[in-house]
Amino acid sequence: VQLQASGGGLVQPGGSLRLSCAASGFRFDKYVIGWFRQAPGKEREVVSCIGSTGGNTYYADSVRGRFTISRDNAKNTVYLQMGSLKAEDTAVYYCQTDLYSDYVWGPCLGYEDDYWGQGTQVTVSS
Repeated sequence: VQLQASGGGLVQPGGSLRLSCAASGFRFDKYVIGWFRQAPGKEREVVSCIGSTGGNTYYADSVRGRFTISRDNAKNTVYLQMGSLKAEDTAVYYCQTDLYSDYVWGPCLGYEDDYWGQGTQVTVSS
């Protein structure tokens, strides 16, 4: 199982970025994929997650209305389109799957023994 996150970078407040999570080694179209982030000195938190068909999603309150999660099962890839970025969005962003859930009932939980990508740094600064 591999999850490869990419697309991070330095962006000014108010700007946009699109993160990608490319997956391999499992039946991608059967499982929920989550995006989490961890800022320096803070605990990891869930940002958004998407069901196996893309038909249901979850967003943290802090990003709802600014971020959009989507997936392309033909390309084994999940995207996180981030807009109206704020300094407090600065963090390392990780994609995750537990290889168990196929439907989003609420926030993805993100346990340590789930499968995680390596992370991509997003820095929002002027």
